Amino acid sequence: MAGKFEIWTDAKGEYRFHLKAGNGEVIATSEGYTTKASAKNGIASVQNNAPGAEIVELD
Repeated sequence: MAGKFEIWTDAKGEYRFHLKAGNGEVIATSEGYTTKASAKNGIASVQNNAPGAEIVELD
């Protein structure tokens, strides 16, 4: 099963999204957004930018 994005509303009424792996594990959580449209734009940004993202080790 492929991963998926889930949009939800937090206790403060802000929209957030999870990125879930195929096994259902949450592997990323967004910041809070004031509108659902902004959360969807955040998802689009992750989809567009993640494939070429650099891996940086901070140890």
